[in-house]
Amino acid sequence: MDSFKIKGGQKLQGEITPQGAKNEALQVICVPLLTAESVTIHNIPDIADVNKLIELVKDLGCKVEKLEKGSYRFTASNINTNYLQTDEYRKKAASLRGSVMLLGPILARFGSATIPKPGGDKIGRRRLDTHFIGFQNLGARFNFDDRENLFHIDANKLKGAYMLLEEASVTGTANIVMAAVLAKGTTTIYNAACEPYLQQLCSMLNRMGARISGIGSNLLTIEGVEQLHGTEHTLLPDMIEIGSFIGLAAMTRSEITIKNCRIDMLGMIPDVFKKLGIKLEFQGDDIRVPAQEHYEIETFIDGSILTVADAPWPGFTPDLLSIVLVVATQAKGTVLIHQKMFESRLFFVDKIIDMGGQIILCDPHRATVIGLDRKQSLRGVKMASPDIRAGVALLIAALSAQGESEISNIDQIDRGYENIEGRLKKLGAVIERV
Repeated sequence: MDSFKIKGGQKLQGEITPQGAKNEALQVICVPLLTAESVTIHNIPDIADVNKLIELVKDLGCKVEKLEKGSYRFTASNINTNYLQTDEYRKKAASLRGSVMLLGPILARFGSATIPKPGGDKIGRRRLDTHFIGFQNLGARFNFDDRENLFHIDANKLKGAYMLLEEASVTGTANIVMAAVLAKGTTTIYNAACEPYLQQLCSMLNRMGARISGIGSNLLTIEGVEQLHGTEHTLLPDMIEIGSFIGLAAMTRSEITIKNCRIDMLGMIPDVFKKLGIKLEFQGDDIRVPAQEHYEIETFIDGSILTVADAPWPGFTPDLLSIVLVVATQAKGTVLIHQKMFESRLFFVDKIIDMGGQIILCDPHRATVIGLDRKQSLRGVKMASPDIRAGVALLIAALSAQGESEISNIDQIDRGYENIEGRLKKLGAVIERV
């Protein structure tokens, strides 16, 4: 298993371009299964999770052509649904949480689908109820085989329905939308997720002939159509990478320019980093983070300690809370990190404490960070990456620390970040994969 060896304390400088959005890719790569016509998708990141999903789509019989780096043409005119019954499919799908996104398109077009209990990050319970209750609302029958750990879903003909989602699940909303576009009649989804990636998915489906209104809101209306056509689509830049690079610049006192950010789609991400005292300069669609020796955490208007909490869009994304926590260790001031959506995502903080960070883990959901204002640098240690986002937070901590660090289990980082060490080396980072 690979590890990163990092010599910390180096100032970085230069430009870096974020990859295509991982979370969007895992949705839109399943869209071609809804049509027999060709669909071309650009800016697809070359990362483990995305490549696994492309392989699964190909194994189902979809013709996949790589046009150039990051650009693929998918033609799903000859899908073999019998592949869903094979042991090979079960093994591959079980290793990837994104495989659940196959259900909606396959159910809508072919009437039945099967998927094993999917894997993914170990960040607490991530239930799939929203997906299956949504399919049931559309008239599908659902069964879970607990002996085989298999989900089965069947429907002779999906019919539009009104539904109020119990949670604004991004993947749940996306899966229901992909099923509903070919259902007969009108589907109304209230409390729908409205993240930029879901907006992208809905706009892509509309270009294919779907009739979705309310895009960008939490109330979606979908008029079912008989069939969809081909289209061309470009992924957004990955907002989590953009936030990670902002945090990296602050922690390492570096001047970094992040290119092609689609600032209009970042929501409150820039504002949260500004509350930590980090200066950001918008130059067209680029973000320049100037080198800062010190940055100070704001307080609330009444002088109380700042709280940074995650929430469904347009709230702050939970995927960046790990980065915010690490960045706060070298700020001046105190912040409460409140991770509401996942119950195990803060369990990496013991590693930051080992590095010298002043953090009180209040409970599985809350951590208080007491900023050291650089009076005491983090120190290099050996550690393991527990999940994608915590792994990159540890990497940022290691790049800012004094001495050498080693991060094992970096397969977790590779799942979400393309050639991260190569891109960081171009900025001047001293990092080696061993």
